[in-house]
Amino acid sequence: MKSLKGIIRGMSAAAALMLCLAGCAKKEEDAVVKVGILHSLSGPMAHSEVPVYEMERMAVDEINEAGGVLGRRIEIVVRDGESNPQRFGEQARALLTEDNVAAIFGCWTSAARKEVRSVVENDEIFGLLWYPLQYEGLEASPNIMYVGAAPNQQVVPAVEYCFQRLGSRMFLLGSDYVFPHTANSIIKALITFLNGETVGERYVDMECGDFSDVIAQIQEAKPDVILNTLNGDSNKAFFTQLKEAGITADDIPVMSFSVAEEEVRFIGPEYLAGHYVVWSYFQSISSMQNLAFVSRYKNLFGKDAVIGDPMEAGYIAVYLWAAACEKAGSFDVEDVRMAAKGLSFEAPEGTVTIDGENQHLKKRIRVGQINENGLIDEVWRSPTVVKPDPYLSTYAWAKGQ
Repeated sequence: MKSLKGIIRGMSAAAALMLCLAGCAKKEEDAVVKVGILHSLSGPMAHSEVPVYEMERMAVDEINEAGGVLGRRIEIVVRDGESNPQRFGEQARALLTEDNVAAIFGCWTSAARKEVRSVVENDEIFGLLWYPLQYEGLEASPNIMYVGAAPNQQVVPAVEYCFQRLGSRMFLLGSDYVFPHTANSIIKALITFLNGETVGERYVDMECGDFSDVIAQIQEAKPDVILNTLNGDSNKAFFTQLKEAGITADDIPVMSFSVAEEEVRFIGPEYLAGHYVVWSYFQSISSMQNLAFVSRYKNLFGKDAVIGDPMEAGYIAVYLWAAACEKAGSFDVEDVRMAAKGLSFEAPEGTVTIDGENQHLKKRIRVGQINENGLIDEVWRSPTVVKPDPYLSTYAWAKGQ
Protein backbone atom coordinates (compact mmCIF):
# COMPACT_ATOMS: atom_id res chain seq x y z
CA MET A 1 0.00 0.00 0.00
CA LYS A 2 1.39 3.43 -0.89
CA SER A 3 2.12 5.93 1.87
CA LEU A 4 0.20 9.21 2.02
CA LYS A 5 3.35 11.02 0.81
CA GLY A 6 3.59 8.65 -2.14
CA ILE A 7 -0.03 9.15 -3.08
CA ILE A 8 0.35 12.93 -2.91
CA ARG A 9 3.48 12.81 -5.14
CA GLY A 10 1.45 11.21 -7.91
CA MET A 11 -1.30 13.84 -7.76
CA SER A 12 -1.65 17.20 -9.36
CA ALA A 13 -0.96 20.16 -7.04
CA ALA A 14 -4.65 21.00 -6.86
CA ALA A 15 -5.65 17.43 -6.01
CA ALA A 16 -2.92 17.19 -3.39
CA LEU A 17 -4.09 20.44 -1.82
CA MET A 18 -7.66 19.15 -1.68
CA LEU A 19 -6.53 15.95 0.05
CA CYS A 20 -4.53 17.91 2.64
CA LEU A 21 -7.46 20.21 3.31
CA ALA A 22 -9.75 17.20 3.74
CA GLY A 23 -7.28 15.74 6.21
CA CYS A 24 -7.15 18.99 8.17
CA ALA A 25 -10.95 19.19 8.21
CA LYS A 26 -11.16 15.61 9.47
CA LYS A 27 -8.62 16.35 12.21
CA GLU A 28 -10.59 19.47 13.24
CA GLU A 29 -13.83 17.45 13.24
CA ASP A 30 -12.22 14.78 15.45
CA ALA A 31 -11.25 17.52 17.93
CA VAL A 32 -14.90 18.48 18.52
CA VAL A 33 -17.84 16.80 20.25
CA LYS A 34 -21.30 18.18 19.56
CA VAL A 35 -24.05 18.54 22.18
CA GLY A 36 -27.58 19.78 21.69
CA ILE A 37 -29.30 22.47 23.75
CA LEU A 38 -33.06 22.27 23.33
CA HIS A 39 -35.19 24.90 25.07
CA SER A 40 -38.06 27.24 24.33
CA LEU A 41 -36.39 30.33 22.93
CA SER A 42 -39.80 31.66 21.88
CA GLY A 43 -43.37 31.40 23.18
CA PRO A 44 -44.77 31.58 26.75
CA MET A 45 -42.03 29.40 28.27
CA ALA A 46 -39.14 31.44 26.82
CA HIS A 47 -38.68 33.75 29.82
CA SER A 48 -38.08 30.68 32.02
CA GLU A 49 -36.06 28.56 29.58
CA VAL A 50 -33.72 31.11 28.00
CA PRO A 51 -31.81 31.61 31.31
CA VAL A 52 -31.36 27.82 31.60
CA TYR A 53 -29.95 27.80 28.06
CA GLU A 54 -27.57 30.64 29.01
CA MET A 55 -26.37 28.71 32.06
CA GLU A 56 -25.76 25.54 30.04
CA ARG A 57 -23.68 27.62 27.61
CA MET A 58 -21.70 29.05 30.54
CA ALA A 59 -20.91 25.54 31.77
CA VAL A 60 -19.78 24.47 28.29
CA ASP A 61 -17.55 27.54 27.98
CA GLU A 62 -15.96 26.82 31.38
CA ILE A 63 -15.26 23.20 30.44
CA ASN A 64 -13.80 24.24 27.08
CA GLU A 65 -11.54 26.77 28.80
CA ALA A 66 -10.29 23.95 31.05
CA GLY A 67 -9.40 21.75 28.06
CA GLY A 68 -12.71 20.26 26.94
CA VAL A 69 -13.80 16.64 27.33
CA LEU A 70 -11.53 13.73 26.39
CA GLY A 71 -9.32 16.22 24.57
CA ARG A 72 -12.20 17.57 22.49
CA ARG A 73 -13.81 20.99 22.46
CA ILE A 74 -17.57 20.95 23.07
CA GLU A 75 -19.54 22.47 20.22
CA ILE A 76 -23.12 23.52 20.95
CA VAL A 77 -26.00 23.01 18.52
CA VAL A 78 -29.03 25.08 19.62
CA ARG A 79 -32.63 24.34 18.64
CA ASP A 80 -35.85 26.08 19.69
CA GLY A 81 -38.69 24.01 21.13
CA GLU A 82 -41.00 27.03 20.63
CA SER A 83 -43.00 26.25 23.83
CA ASN A 84 -44.62 23.44 21.85
CA PRO A 85 -44.22 19.81 23.05
CA GLN A 86 -44.56 18.36 19.54
CA ARG A 87 -41.88 20.75 18.29
CA PHE A 88 -39.55 19.56 21.08
CA GLY A 89 -39.88 16.02 19.75
CA GLU A 90 -39.15 17.11 16.20
CA GLN A 91 -36.13 19.14 17.23
CA ALA A 92 -34.75 16.32 19.39
CA ARG A 93 -34.95 13.98 16.41
CA ALA A 94 -33.11 16.53 14.26
CA LEU A 95 -30.39 16.99 16.87
CA LEU A 96 -29.71 13.25 16.99
CA THR A 97 -30.14 12.29 13.34
CA GLU A 98 -29.01 15.45 11.49
CA ASP A 99 -26.66 17.18 13.92
CA ASN A 100 -25.26 13.95 15.42
CA VAL A 101 -25.01 15.32 18.95
CA ALA A 102 -23.63 13.16 21.78
CA ALA A 103 -26.22 14.37 24.31
CA ILE A 104 -29.16 16.75 24.65
CA PHE A 105 -29.58 19.25 27.49
CA GLY A 106 -33.01 20.76 27.77
CA CYS A 107 -36.80 20.82 28.13
CA TRP A 108 -38.84 22.39 30.91
CA THR A 109 -42.41 21.12 30.86
CA SER A 110 -43.19 17.44 31.37
CA ALA A 111 -45.18 17.47 28.14
CA ALA A 112 -42.01 18.46 26.24
CA ARG A 113 -39.91 15.90 28.13
CA LYS A 114 -42.31 13.09 27.25
CA GLU A 115 -42.12 13.99 23.55
CA VAL A 116 -38.32 13.96 23.69
CA ARG A 117 -38.36 10.72 25.67
CA SER A 118 -40.11 8.92 22.80
CA VAL A 119 -37.27 10.08 20.52
CA VAL A 120 -34.26 9.27 22.70
CA GLU A 121 -35.68 5.83 23.54
CA ASN A 122 -36.12 4.96 19.85
CA ASP A 123 -33.76 2.05 19.12
CA GLU A 124 -32.87 3.47 15.71
CA ILE A 125 -31.95 6.88 17.18
CA PHE A 126 -30.99 6.28 20.83
CA GLY A 127 -29.95 9.41 22.68
CA LEU A 128 -29.47 10.77 26.18
CA LEU A 129 -31.46 13.71 27.58
CA TRP A 130 -30.21 15.64 30.62
CA TYR A 131 -33.38 17.15 32.11
CA PRO A 132 -32.93 20.10 34.53
CA LEU A 133 -36.42 20.48 36.01
CA GLN A 134 -38.25 19.25 39.06
CA TYR A 135 -41.17 17.12 37.88
CA GLU A 136 -44.10 14.92 38.88
CA GLY A 137 -42.20 11.62 39.01
CA LEU A 138 -43.69 8.23 38.13
CA GLU A 139 -40.97 7.85 35.50
CA ALA A 140 -37.41 6.56 35.20
CA SER A 141 -36.15 6.28 31.63
CA PRO A 142 -32.72 4.77 30.92
CA ASN A 143 -32.30 7.52 28.31
CA ILE A 144 -32.92 10.45 30.68
CA MET A 145 -30.80 11.86 33.49
CA TYR A 146 -33.17 13.66 35.88
CA VAL A 147 -31.20 16.53 37.41
CA GLY A 148 -34.17 18.32 39.02
CA ALA A 149 -36.13 17.17 42.06
CA ALA A 150 -38.28 14.03 42.17
CA PRO A 151 -41.70 14.43 43.87
CA ASN A 152 -40.39 13.26 47.26
CA GLN A 153 -37.79 16.05 46.97
CA GLN A 154 -40.26 18.85 46.24
CA VAL A 155 -44.00 18.07 46.25
CA VAL A 156 -44.10 16.00 49.44
CA PRO A 157 -41.93 18.29 51.62
CA ALA A 158 -43.80 21.37 50.37
CA VAL A 159 -47.17 19.97 51.43
CA GLU A 160 -45.78 18.79 54.76
CA TYR A 161 -44.29 22.24 55.40
CA CYS A 162 -47.63 23.89 54.64
CA PHE A 163 -49.43 21.58 57.08
CA GLN A 164 -46.94 22.33 59.83
CA ARG A 165 -46.71 26.11 59.31
CA LEU A 166 -49.52 27.47 57.15
CA GLY A 167 -52.67 25.36 57.55
CA SER A 168 -54.48 22.27 56.33
CA ARG A 169 -57.14 23.69 53.95
CA MET A 170 -55.58 23.82 50.49
CA PHE A 171 -56.55 25.19 47.08
CA LEU A 172 -54.82 23.59 44.07
CA LEU A 173 -54.12 25.74 41.01
CA GLY A 174 -52.18 24.55 37.98
CA SER A 175 -51.58 24.74 34.25
CA ASP A 176 -53.57 22.27 32.20
CA TYR A 177 -50.93 19.68 31.31
CA VAL A 178 -49.08 16.65 32.68
CA PHE A 179 -47.05 17.99 35.62
CA PRO A 180 -49.82 19.88 37.48
CA HIS A 181 -52.41 17.11 37.05
CA THR A 182 -50.05 14.37 38.23
CA ALA A 183 -48.52 16.46 41.02
CA ASN A 184 -51.98 17.38 42.29
CA SER A 185 -53.04 13.74 42.26
CA ILE A 186 -50.11 13.08 44.60
CA ILE A 187 -50.91 16.17 46.66
CA LYS A 188 -54.56 15.20 47.15
CA ALA A 189 -53.57 11.73 48.36
CA LEU A 190 -51.15 13.29 50.85
CA ILE A 191 -53.71 15.87 52.02
CA THR A 192 -56.19 13.05 52.70
CA PHE A 193 -53.52 11.07 54.57
CA LEU A 194 -52.73 14.12 56.73
CA ASN A 195 -56.46 14.68 57.45
CA GLY A 196 -56.46 17.96 55.58
CA GLU A 197 -58.93 19.28 53.02
CA THR A 198 -58.70 20.13 49.33
CA VAL A 199 -61.08 23.10 49.10
CA GLY A 200 -60.68 23.76 45.38
CA GLU A 201 -58.87 22.63 42.23
CA ARG A 202 -58.51 24.55 38.96
CA TYR A 203 -56.48 24.19 35.76
CA VAL A 204 -55.86 26.89 33.15
CA ASP A 205 -54.02 27.30 29.85
CA MET A 206 -50.34 28.29 30.15
CA GLU A 207 -51.14 31.52 28.31
CA CYS A 208 -54.13 32.35 30.53
CA GLY A 209 -54.34 36.07 31.23
CA ASP A 210 -57.64 36.35 33.13
CA PHE A 211 -57.87 34.80 36.61
CA SER A 212 -60.92 36.69 37.82
CA ASP A 213 -63.12 33.59 38.14
CA VAL A 214 -60.29 31.58 39.74
CA ILE A 215 -59.69 34.33 42.30
CA ALA A 216 -63.41 34.55 43.01
CA GLN A 217 -63.41 30.80 43.67
CA ILE A 218 -60.41 31.19 45.98
CA GLN A 219 -62.12 33.98 47.90
CA GLU A 220 -65.21 31.83 48.36
CA ALA A 221 -63.25 28.72 49.39
CA LYS A 222 -61.10 30.63 51.95
CA PRO A 223 -58.13 28.23 51.87
CA ASP A 224 -55.23 28.43 54.32
CA VAL A 225 -52.77 28.15 51.42
CA ILE A 226 -52.71 27.91 47.62
CA LEU A 227 -50.52 25.20 46.06
CA ASN A 228 -49.43 26.62 42.72
CA THR A 229 -48.28 24.47 39.77
CA LEU A 230 -48.78 27.15 37.11
CA ASN A 231 -46.06 27.39 34.45
CA GLY A 232 -45.16 30.05 31.92
CA ASP A 233 -46.51 33.58 31.50
CA SER A 234 -49.73 32.80 33.36
CA ASN A 235 -47.90 33.10 36.70
CA LYS A 236 -47.45 36.83 36.09
CA ALA A 237 -51.15 37.35 35.42
CA PHE A 238 -52.18 35.27 38.45
CA PHE A 239 -49.97 36.96 41.05
CA THR A 240 -50.67 40.44 39.69
CA GLN A 241 -54.44 39.92 39.77
CA LEU A 242 -54.31 38.18 43.15
CA LYS A 243 -52.73 41.25 44.74
CA GLU A 244 -55.06 43.59 42.85
CA ALA A 245 -57.93 41.63 44.41
CA GLY A 246 -56.53 42.52 47.84
CA ILE A 247 -55.12 39.08 48.66
CA THR A 248 -51.57 39.20 50.04
CA ALA A 249 -49.24 36.57 51.45
CA ASP A 250 -50.46 37.53 54.92
CA ASP A 251 -54.02 36.67 53.87
CA ILE A 252 -53.49 33.50 51.81
CA PRO A 253 -49.88 32.44 51.19
CA VAL A 254 -49.03 30.70 47.92
CA MET A 255 -46.57 27.79 47.76
CA SER A 256 -45.22 27.64 44.19
CA PHE A 257 -43.46 24.73 42.51
CA SER A 258 -42.26 26.44 39.31
CA VAL A 259 -41.38 29.97 40.44
CA ALA A 260 -37.66 30.60 40.93
CA GLU A 261 -35.58 33.80 41.02
CA GLU A 262 -35.90 34.47 37.29
CA GLU A 263 -39.70 34.15 37.46
CA VAL A 264 -39.73 36.47 40.49
CA ARG A 265 -37.91 39.11 38.45
CA PHE A 266 -40.31 38.60 35.53
CA ILE A 267 -43.46 38.78 37.67
CA GLY A 268 -42.23 41.50 40.03
CA PRO A 269 -41.18 41.04 43.69
CA GLU A 270 -43.87 43.50 44.75
CA TYR A 271 -46.44 40.84 43.82
CA LEU A 272 -44.58 37.89 45.31
CA ALA A 273 -43.04 39.11 48.57
CA GLY A 274 -44.00 36.81 51.45
CA HIS A 275 -45.05 33.87 49.27
CA TYR A 276 -43.22 30.53 49.32
CA VAL A 277 -41.33 28.25 46.95
CA VAL A 278 -39.60 24.89 47.27
CA TRP A 279 -36.39 23.97 45.44
CA SER A 280 -32.91 22.59 46.08
CA TYR A 281 -31.07 25.80 45.14
CA PHE A 282 -31.48 29.48 45.97
CA GLN A 283 -29.14 32.24 44.81
CA SER A 284 -28.89 33.39 48.43
CA ILE A 285 -26.99 30.25 49.58
CA SER A 286 -23.94 31.67 51.39
CA SER A 287 -21.29 29.03 50.62
CA MET A 288 -18.02 30.13 49.03
CA GLN A 289 -18.71 27.85 46.07
CA ASN A 290 -22.08 29.45 45.40
CA LEU A 291 -20.78 33.00 45.86
CA ALA A 292 -18.11 32.32 43.22
CA PHE A 293 -20.73 30.74 40.93
CA VAL A 294 -23.05 33.75 41.23
CA SER A 295 -20.15 36.13 40.65
CA ARG A 296 -19.15 34.37 37.41
CA TYR A 297 -22.71 34.51 36.12
CA LYS A 298 -23.14 38.20 36.97
CA ASN A 299 -19.85 39.04 35.28
CA LEU A 300 -21.28 37.57 32.09
CA PHE A 301 -24.89 38.75 32.27
CA GLY A 302 -24.85 41.86 34.45
CA LYS A 303 -25.09 42.73 38.12
CA ASP A 304 -28.88 42.47 38.11
CA ALA A 305 -28.93 38.93 36.68
CA VAL A 306 -30.41 36.28 38.97
CA ILE A 307 -30.01 32.51 39.22
CA GLY A 308 -32.77 30.01 40.00
CA ASP A 309 -32.85 26.28 40.65
CA PRO A 310 -33.52 25.15 37.03
CA MET A 311 -30.58 27.26 35.87
CA GLU A 312 -28.24 25.73 38.43
CA ALA A 313 -29.53 22.25 37.50
CA GLY A 314 -28.72 22.94 33.83
CA TYR A 315 -25.19 23.89 34.88
CA ILE A 316 -24.86 20.72 36.97
CA ALA A 317 -26.10 18.59 34.05
CA VAL A 318 -23.32 19.70 31.71
CA TYR A 319 -20.61 19.05 34.30
CA LEU A 320 -22.01 15.63 35.22
CA TRP A 321 -22.16 14.64 31.54
CA ALA A 322 -18.54 15.74 31.04
CA ALA A 323 -17.44 13.78 34.13
CA ALA A 324 -19.31 10.67 32.93
CA CYS A 325 -17.65 10.91 29.51
CA GLU A 326 -14.21 11.21 31.11
CA LYS A 327 -14.92 8.22 33.36
CA ALA A 328 -16.23 6.15 30.43
CA GLY A 329 -13.46 7.25 28.08
CA SER A 330 -16.21 7.54 25.49
CA PHE A 331 -19.13 9.66 24.25
CA ASP A 332 -21.25 6.57 23.54
CA VAL A 333 -24.70 6.90 25.14
CA GLU A 334 -24.68 3.55 26.91
CA ASP A 335 -21.09 3.91 28.09
CA VAL A 336 -21.82 7.38 29.48
CA ARG A 337 -25.04 6.25 31.13
CA MET A 338 -23.32 3.41 32.95
CA ALA A 339 -20.36 5.59 33.96
CA ALA A 340 -22.74 8.20 35.41
CA LYS A 341 -24.04 5.84 38.10
CA GLY A 342 -22.88 7.07 41.49
CA LEU A 343 -21.05 10.14 40.14
CA SER A 344 -20.93 13.12 42.51
CA PHE A 345 -20.43 16.83 41.81
CA GLU A 346 -19.69 19.69 44.19
CA ALA A 347 -22.49 21.92 42.96
CA PRO A 348 -23.39 25.45 44.10
CA GLU A 349 -26.31 23.90 46.06
CA GLY A 350 -23.96 21.39 47.74
CA THR A 351 -22.86 17.87 46.85
CA VAL A 352 -25.19 16.02 44.47
CA THR A 353 -24.89 12.37 43.42
CA ILE A 354 -26.50 10.43 40.58
CA ASP A 355 -28.51 7.55 42.06
CA GLY A 356 -27.51 4.48 40.08
CA GLU A 357 -30.95 2.90 40.55
CA ASN A 358 -33.07 5.56 38.84
CA GLN A 359 -30.76 8.25 37.32
CA HIS A 360 -32.15 11.00 39.56
CA LEU A 361 -30.00 13.07 41.94
CA LYS A 362 -29.56 12.72 45.67
CA LYS A 363 -29.86 16.31 46.86
CA ARG A 364 -31.02 18.61 49.66
CA ILE A 365 -34.49 20.16 49.80
CA ARG A 366 -35.08 23.82 50.64
CA VAL A 367 -38.24 25.83 51.34
CA GLY A 368 -37.85 29.55 50.75
CA GLN A 369 -39.81 32.75 51.22
CA ILE A 370 -39.60 35.49 48.60
CA ASN A 371 -38.36 38.83 49.93
CA GLU A 372 -39.01 42.39 48.76
CA ASN A 373 -35.73 42.50 46.86
CA GLY A 374 -36.74 39.59 44.63
CA LEU A 375 -34.46 36.99 46.19
CA ILE A 376 -35.49 33.93 48.18
CA ASP A 377 -34.66 33.46 51.86
CA GLU A 378 -34.27 29.88 53.06
CA VAL A 379 -36.74 29.12 55.87
CA TRP A 380 -36.24 25.36 56.04
CA ARG A 381 -33.95 22.72 54.59
CA SER A 382 -33.56 18.97 54.90
CA PRO A 383 -30.80 18.01 57.36
CA THR A 384 -29.13 15.76 54.77
CA VAL A 385 -29.38 14.95 51.07
CA VAL A 386 -32.55 13.05 50.19
CA LYS A 387 -32.54 9.89 48.09
CA PRO A 388 -34.82 10.31 45.05
CA ASP A 389 -38.00 8.23 45.03
CA PRO A 390 -39.73 9.04 41.71
CA TYR A 391 -42.45 6.42 42.21
CA LEU A 392 -43.02 7.31 45.90
CA SER A 393 -42.55 3.62 46.62
CA THR A 394 -41.58 4.29 50.24
CA TYR A 395 -44.88 6.09 51.02
CA ALA A 396 -47.83 3.85 51.89
CA TRP A 397 -50.36 6.63 51.20
CA ALA A 398 -49.06 6.99 47.61
CA LYS A 399 -49.92 3.47 46.47
CA GLY A 400 -52.10 3.57 43.38
CA GLN A 401 -51.00 7.07 42.33
